[in-house]
Amino acid sequence: MLLRTLEQTSMLLWASLLVLAASVNGSLATVPRSMISLQPPWTTVFHGERVNLTCNGFHFYAPEKMKWYRWYSGKQRPSETPGNTLEVRDSGQYSCQAPGSLPSNPVHLLFSTASIILQAPHSVFEGDELVLRCRKRGREKLTAVRYFWNKKVISDSNKSSDLLISQASLNNSGCYQCTGSLENNHVMRTSLTNIRIQELFPHPKLKVTDSQPTEGNSVNLSCKTQLPLERSDTQLRFAFFRDHGVILSNWSVSPELQVTAIWREDSGSYWCGAVSSGIHKRSLPLQIDVQRVPVSGVFLETQPQGDPVVEGEILVLVCSVAEGTGNTTFSWHRGDTRESLGQKSQRSQRAELEIPVIRESHAGGYYCTADNGYGLIQSEVVNVSVRSSPGKRRGLVAAGTTGGIFSVLLAVALLFYCWHQRKLGDGSLGDTARRCLTLGPGVSFHPMCPAPVELQQLYGNVHPKERDLVYSEIQIIQPGEEGEGNTFRTSLEDQHASIVYSEVKTQLRDDSAGKVGSKDEDIMENYKGVLLM
Repeated sequence: MLLRTLEQTSMLLWASLLVLAASVNGSLATVPRSMISLQPPWTTVFHGERVNLTCNGFHFYAPEKMKWYRWYSGKQRPSETPGNTLEVRDSGQYSCQAPGSLPSNPVHLLFSTASIILQAPHSVFEGDELVLRCRKRGREKLTAVRYFWNKKVISDSNKSSDLLISQASLNNSGCYQCTGSLENNHVMRTSLTNIRIQELFPHPKLKVTDSQPTEGNSVNLSCKTQLPLERSDTQLRFAFFRDHGVILSNWSVSPELQVTAIWREDSGSYWCGAVSSGIHKRSLPLQIDVQRVPVSGVFLETQPQGDPVVEGEILVLVCSVAEGTGNTTFSWHRGDTRESLGQKSQRSQRAELEIPVIRESHAGGYYCTADNGYGLIQSEVVNVSVRSSPGKRRGLVAAGTTGGIFSVLLAVALLFYCWHQRKLGDGSLGDTARRCLTLGPGVSFHPMCPAPVELQQLYGNVHPKERDLVYSEIQIIQPGEEGEGNTFRTSLEDQHASIVYSEVKTQLRDDSAGKVGSKDEDIMENYKGVLLM
């Protein structure tokens, strides 16, 4: 008696330690529970038959003994077996405890003396196959079998004595009974058998790290449920949804979902689902309201930075906000005319507007605005100045130099034209007047030919032996102010003037009779249009 009491106390102490360890770890699922399986699987058999009980634990070590407990008529009768199997022939409530595991749930066995019995399995979970058998003692067989559920006929057959429910649900729980007919039409009835279909897993519960997150932040969703210890090896699959069927994830074995960035348009009613063995269950909805941060601290800057901007380069106007979430509309404007230069709407705190080629006309003030639904916020005005590029200034200088050279060449061509006209129109070398090109009567213009001068001998000391060397005409081109660029002067006093010797001739002898020989013409040709600087 004392030994039995010690064994009971030891069992209770061991169970208490396991429960305490489970509570410290935070979940009973971390501590395995022993389970009993039956062969044959029925909890009701005829008296004189045998049932083998097998105790399954988290770890089974063959050398260790398995503890068994039998309760009958309120009395406990413990026993030990060298293995994990126990053969029983007596009615009662049985449980076992494998090493390192919690005690199993009890199994009630009935060894009946009745003529007909209804056999049912010990443990049935939703989704399992449920088989019921209506059985008569002896060799005589039943000719027809009828099954009742909660006093309602659910099956009537003369071919099979078994009732098969391929996928049991919680609704299949209730009181079952069967009747059997013999060949002499004698009807036999079993006693009522209460069958409870166990829940494979409860409805999941959706949990969220923050039900009112700020826009742009991450949110973690978890779908919580728990399998029974007897079915801890069952695989569950999970999925997450929003509102009316918006799928957030595909079915997977992970009960977690991370939303890396959540936005205001993601607000709504969230729920999750779990499925296994054809059993679908969903959680209650959970409302998530995403909070938006209004725009503030709008700032405009230019790239490249610095003042002024070189004409012809790219100018980028960057509009940014210090705070603000969600979809933001950015706009760029001229400061003087408030003209809109462009607009962008994007989920960002920064946007850019590019002016491909900056011109002097782009100089002035600029500002930008930002709005994410809580009102328009404007930046301060930024002034942009533009300077000409060095290449453009060099082009202007080159153009001016080219224009000056062209003007000199044009003047020389005009002088040569005047000389050619005098040569054709004058028959005598002694004339003191020269004809110039005129545009017609009544037209006022500056003369394109120098004013006529008298022939005079100059620089006589250049060639003292050649007394017949004279200059027929000497013209001095003196640059003047604006409007006097084509004025011709005959003075040699200005040392910076350009002197044009348009015609150099040898003075004719008296006996030449005003004629010029071919030799003289060759000499004159050598001195036409001589320019001294």
